[in-house]
Amino acid sequence: MLSRPHPNAFNRALAMPDGEQAQRSRHHKAFLEPDAASLLLADDARRLRERLKGNGVPAAAIKRHLSVIGNAPAMEAALTWYRARGAIRAPLGLIDVPVLYIWGDADDSVGRAAAQGTGEFVRAPYRFEVLPGVGHFAADQAPERVTALLLAHLAKYPV
Repeated sequence: MLSRPHPNAFNRALAMPDGEQAQRSRHHKAFLEPDAASLLLADDARRLRERLKGNGVPAAAIKRHLSVIGNAPAMEAALTWYRARGAIRAPLGLIDVPVLYIWGDADDSVGRAAAQGTGEFVRAPYRFEVLPGVGHFAADQAPERVTALLLAHLAKYPV
């Protein structure tokens, strides 16, 4: 997993009294709005470019991302994940396959409580790997490290 916690861990973190995860996830509500795609794509996707840049995503990666999601139909499809996620409130089952969870400790969207809590919902072998100084877009910020971790995990647990 890259940056996304188990829904049960995420829901628990969202409900914490400190409000930290709720603050980090405030963009989720904006993504539910019917005009979210047009707002994200307005002014040559300025908001999206700024968010990615602010999270340390290299300019070349931003350009590649926008070549895929920089149009209305693709952006609507991407936002559908957030819209569907809003329905996942009931507890989900435990994960029964080996899990490698890669999380950057500078992630502005997923806090430590949600990330660390994920292990409680994995019944199979589990490894939680923290990348210091890396944000929500770990594959863009630290591609060599992410690739090395993924290859080691896949070698240890072949399909």
